[in-house]
Amino acid sequence: MSPELPVFRYHPDPIATGSIRASAETCACCERATGWIYTATFYTAHEVSGPFCPWCIADGSAAARFDGEFVDAYGLDGVSEAILHEVTRRTPGFHAWQDPHWLVHCDDAAAFIGEVGYGDLAAHPEALDQLRQDLRIGGQHDPARLDEFLTHLGEGASAMLFRCTICGTHLAYVDAS
Repeated sequence: MSPELPVFRYHPDPIATGSIRASAETCACCERATGWIYTATFYTAHEVSGPFCPWCIADGSAAARFDGEFVDAYGLDGVSEAILHEVTRRTPGFHAWQDPHWLVHCDDAAAFIGEVGYGDLAAHPEALDQLRQDLRIGGQHDPARLDEFLTHLGEGASAMLFRCTICGTHLAYVDAS
């Protein structure tokens, strides 16, 4: 039996999001088979011979050894250097159609909850309202077309849902193929 997974403040359930899965594979950093392996993005110019275990992500050893990042810094404007480092180098990234990015609220990185469709997003009206506002700014001005698009999230496009670690507000952005 594997030891308990490390806790990731900014990605509280990486198993549910598919970023970490059970596996007998060996970690490219510590060279141990821990029973769990990371499945999402890692950005580096170095050759990496395989995936990483959650412990090498959590303690920063994988990012340090291969001079890489699990998450791009895009979207993390205004957070402290320590938070930027924790999210990019010590937090599992996630799968997305387009380049994934992290959202910020209350001067802190938000926690990634997962990819959701309209039904799950509707349970968080503040995230839905924020998404409507962002899409209007992005050029979608027809409210009927905007609502039609949003109600079909989960069908070719989805929302990436986050929760503020300070106030609990939910946020989202659209990801599409």
